[in-house]
Amino acid sequence: MELLIRSKRQESRIKNQTHLGSWLLILASLFFAACQNDPDRPKHVDTPVPPAKVIPTPDFNQDSAFQFVKKQVNFGPRVPNSTAHAKCADYLTAKFKEYKAEVIIQQADAKAFDGKVLKMKNIIAQWQPEKQNRIMLCAHWDTRPFADQDKTDINKPIDGANDGGSGVGVLLEIGRQLAVLQPNVGVDIILFDAEDYGQPDGGMQQQQSNSYCLGSQYWATNLHKQDYAPRYAILLDMVGAKNATFTMEGGSMHYAPTVVKKVWDTAMRLGYSSYFVYDQTNPITDDHYYINTLADIPAIDIIHYDPATKYHFAPVWHTHNDKLENIDPKTLKAVGQTLLEVVYSSHQ
Repeated sequence: MELLIRSKRQESRIKNQTHLGSWLLILASLFFAACQNDPDRPKHVDTPVPPAKVIPTPDFNQDSAFQFVKKQVNFGPRVPNSTAHAKCADYLTAKFKEYKAEVIIQQADAKAFDGKVLKMKNIIAQWQPEKQNRIMLCAHWDTRPFADQDKTDINKPIDGANDGGSGVGVLLEIGRQLAVLQPNVGVDIILFDAEDYGQPDGGMQQQQSNSYCLGSQYWATNLHKQDYAPRYAILLDMVGAKNATFTMEGGSMHYAPTVVKKVWDTAMRLGYSSYFVYDQTNPITDDHYYINTLADIPAIDIIHYDPATKYHFAPVWHTHNDKLENIDPKTLKAVGQTLLEVVYSSHQ
């Protein structure tokens, strides 16, 4: 009898243990299902990606940039179809190659407002062209064939130290820095041709639309690489005058306000708020307009704004006073250092 009772007790204990195990299995299943359905629990755990290497921003050399402006001016006015234009194109191409860029020369015939056919060259320099994450910097390298805003020698070409030369000078110095230390992103510098061969205001001829910016118009509809899509583009135009001010141009604010804010905030952080002012001004038609509207690339324009002049451009605009003596290395530094900081602080 005692053995029978003990046996029944053992059976009861075994049954209880079995029931307990079943309940534990059910509870574990419910807990696992709850964890799977937890919205705060990550559905998929990726292998951690190491942060991009921090690369220090180089120091922009204002004297070097000034020498690049001087070299261009020494060729003479860089009017399309001229000897000075051809020599300067060779110089710019050689410099970019010296600075370890892959260079593309985009050639085309462009018909100017007066019927003249311009032998046009867009000069494209690429650093780390294999990278998908890219930033585009640009300026025009040609100069005005006449001084239509002057009172004398109106039909003679101008030196274009500021209008043309300054933007290119800044970009050449940036290219020199890119050859020494590569940032985390790919960089393209594009120098547009035939920007300044536009029709003067007034006169007997009917005004033609889109007579300026022929190089950027051509490039925007004939990209140098299929599906070229940088994150954004920054255009430089007249960035060398003493005490220049750069406002938040209306077209830039319309198409790429976040890029404007990035650049202006960077300039303020670096101590260049006297150059980069937080005033929004009316839109203008410059190369960036066609980059935005034809190439669909967010683009902004850093361009001298002067409320005291008729067209609100730099006082020497389209005059024979656009000479090297009116270029201030400090202004080149403010623009160039700001751009370097934007480029080198960008990550993949």
